[in-house]
Amino acid sequence: MFITFEGIDFCGKSTQVNLLKKYLISKNKKVKIIREPGGTAISELIRKILLDKSHKKMSVETEILLFSAARAQLVKEKIKSYLSIGTFVISDRFHDSTTAYQGFGRGIPLETVENINNLAIGENIPNLTFFLDISVEEAEKRKNMKEKSKLDRIELGDKIFFEKVRSGYLYLSDKEKRFITVNGCLSKKEIHQQIIEEIELYENHENVK
Repeated sequence: MFITFEGIDFCGKSTQVNLLKKYLISKNKKVKIIREPGGTAISELIRKILLDKSHKKMSVETEILLFSAARAQLVKEKIKSYLSIGTFVISDRFHDSTTAYQGFGRGIPLETVENINNLAIGENIPNLTFFLDISVEEAEKRKNMKEKSKLDRIELGDKIFFEKVRSGYLYLSDKEKRFITVNGCLSKKEIHQQIIEEIELYENHENVK
């Protein structure tokens, strides 16, 4: 299975990715965790450019193309091969982030975003996408708990930007059947349990086919 986690910054994705990894390993599953942008030597170099807060002059066009370039390399070099041998691939972000952040957040036309996404990932669509939904106000509270010097270029976005990004995720949650929206303000344990239940439902459904 290919499982992705999405949401605005500070929604708790990374925590749930790691909890799911531990759970699947306990069930004797082969698991690979990947992050976006990154995951390959080339993609990690692109990540440094994208998240460096000194790059204030980066254009929105450059941003979307760099994110997608890193993703294309990740798909070709890692994701396709992992899936081909029956590994569970869990990704902290994938192409839906580009729709939400660069499409809705930066204002790039959605048709353009879709075309770029299609070029980068081809037919490698996630089986399930967990959208951990929190309000921008909650995200701001969590952001304020982190040292400002440790925030990256994207995390430093203002409330208006993240409101647009969240609206993008809400749009996708209505549009895509693979999207499962989870209240990101629940406890870590409650969120994890919901995720496990949804994966088991999906597996049972696939086994019946």
